[in-house]
Amino acid sequence: MARKTTSQTKLFVLDTNVLLHDPTCLFRFEEHDLYIPMATLEELDHNKKGVTEVARNERQASRFLEEIVSGRELDMAKGIPLAEHSHKAATGRLYLQTRAIESDIAALLPASKVDNQLLGVVSHLRHESPQRSVILVSKDINMRIKARALGLAAEDYFNDKVLEDTDLLYTGVRKLAPDFWERHARDMESWKKEGHTYYRIRGPLVPQLQLNEFVYDESGERPLYALVKEKSGRTAVLETLRDYTHSKNSVWGITARNREQNFALNLLMNPSIDFVSLLGQAGTGKTLLALAAGLTQALDDKRYTEVIMTRVTVPLGDDIGFLPGTEEEKMQPWMGALEDNLDVLNASDEAAGEWGRAATRDLVRSRIRIKSLNFMRGRTFIKKWLIIDEAQNLTPKQMKTLVTRAGPGTKVVLLGNIAQIDTPYLTEGSSGLTYVVDRFKGWPHSGHVMLARGERSRLADYAAEIL
Repeated sequence: MARKTTSQTKLFVLDTNVLLHDPTCLFRFEEHDLYIPMATLEELDHNKKGVTEVARNERQASRFLEEIVSGRELDMAKGIPLAEHSHKAATGRLYLQTRAIESDIAALLPASKVDNQLLGVVSHLRHESPQRSVILVSKDINMRIKARALGLAAEDYFNDKVLEDTDLLYTGVRKLAPDFWERHARDMESWKKEGHTYYRIRGPLVPQLQLNEFVYDESGERPLYALVKEKSGRTAVLETLRDYTHSKNSVWGITARNREQNFALNLLMNPSIDFVSLLGQAGTGKTLLALAAGLTQALDDKRYTEVIMTRVTVPLGDDIGFLPGTEEEKMQPWMGALEDNLDVLNASDEAAGEWGRAATRDLVRSRIRIKSLNFMRGRTFIKKWLIIDEAQNLTPKQMKTLVTRAGPGTKVVLLGNIAQIDTPYLTEGSSGLTYVVDRFKGWPHSGHVMLARGERSRLADYAAEIL
């Protein structure tokens, strides 16, 4: 490479799966240089056909590469400056492999495999430029293991991650210090309006709060559960919550069994909240609460015309092949959670009797639609209650496609557990669910709750804890 580089400027060799995962990765390495082997371009070409997310990403990556390398005479040996093509702060250069490379890797690993060819390229570049860091970037764990076994530097692709540590993920809930009310009693204002009590607080805690974040204090004789309703500078207004743990406030016969479920129902039943995300392990009540709130507002309050439920169809075990029938019939096997929760909701009406419950069951099923994610592009949902289950398996791009389907009067409810990601190349930090939780926090019309306690059974709770 003819270009003079500093020892601090690194050279990143891109594996194909990085481009297939995030086509914009070409512009996300700041001042560092990129190298794309010919084997990577060959693998890209093999993935261009189809309507899958991988195929779309391949085509976008190819368009970016064509834009970078076309239009003028280029000296590939000097590299192509990325700053001219990037809206981001990419100031490095792009190098493409222009000649055959012989490496000592071939003596150890079969050269017919593309992964081994990439390792050979990395080894050659390291020996050619010993003064700088040459690093393989791959989403393939085994590829990184092989590289390190050969003494080559290898890294995962981190630039798509919203958070490095999921412990830092916004929970939507904050516990107040035990002496909070004592310290703020003097300058606190309070008033009542429409059945809620409001408190205006000031102090150093306020800048840390987010709009629609829940705060609670259970240390005194009268516990406080409130929502951050307004925030301006070092002043915030807290609004007390409706108590959904009491049977008089039950939602479709369901009452909240713990603090976080109460918080979740306050968001789900609030007409000014358009977007709700509920995270939690299996058995915390995410689907049941979302269905109960949706049916109440669709059938009783007439706020929504119907409940639409969809989920990512990633199988737990081996795929059983194509499924017969219409779109809803094909989705039916994936909707076991829906059927289980409808049985619970139907059984909650004890006074209706067998005939009453049967009529209610038919009415409920007439208002619930099951949709596949594959047919969401171009659609607009108006006055719908849209539940997206298993949202942790969505990429940020897929998540944007889904959430932007919402039309006037529609409420979107995301459900998921980031500890159960079944999609290759997605992690807890790069999941679309983590992405939207981080991006939507603080918006006046969105809310988020991390459900902590399981409510299925003592067996399920104990199994989740020890297994």
